[in-house]
Order: sequence, then structure tokens, then C-alpha cells
Amino acid sequence: VQLQAFGGGLVQAGGSLRLSCAASGSIWKIGFMAWYRQAPGKQREFVAIITDGGHTNYADSNKGRFTISRDYAQNTVYLRMNNLEPEDTAVYYCNAGITGVGRPDAVDYWGKGTQVTVSS
Repeated sequence: VQLQAFGGGLVQAGGSLRLSCAASGSIWKIGFMAWYRQAPGKQREFVAIITDGGHTNYADSNKGRFTISRDYAQNTVYLRMNNLEPEDTAVYYCNAGITGVGRPDAVDYWGKGTQVTVSS
């Protein structure tokens, strides 16, 4: 099972980006899917999560600006980021709880991350 994130890049403050992260491999079930980020010199922090039932939650710093969604058929999670600020500059990682085919329990998987840089 792998997670691969796409969509990072350089954008000016006030701009928008959409990140996507696709899960692939021998997948039986995906539970939650989430995004985290890590800025230079800082610890990784929670950004947003969406459950298998579609419930969402966001970090206070991006409520109203970011929207998480998922395509269940494509095993993909998206993060739409609007009104980006320089403080949003970070490597963004996707995270998901995935049960593999023939496996009894879900495992926490992480993607490699995609860089988002917001210029002022």
C-alpha cells in the first residue's frame, strides 16, 4: 500500500492550490484520510481530517480557508487551500488508516509529502 501526494507548488499570498493524495495497492478498506504539514524548524502539525463517513475536522489556523474532501471510488483525498498565507508554507503530508486485503487491522500510512511555498 502506498500514498502519493500531488499538487504542491509556489503561489503568491492570497492564491489557491489543490493537493491530492492517492492510495494504491492491495486495499480492502480506507478509514480516515488526513493532511498534516511540517514547516522548516517546526514539528509536524495536523491540518485536516475526513472520516470514512465523510465527517471533517480542521485545525483552527485554516478553518474557513481549507476544504478536505475525498473520492471513495478513486481512494483519493483532496485539500483545497484558498487565501493562502506565507505561514502556510510547509511540506504537506497525507495520512490514512488503511486495511490491506487479507489483513485484520488498519495500518497508519504516510505519503512522502509535497512542498507548498507561499510568497508574500
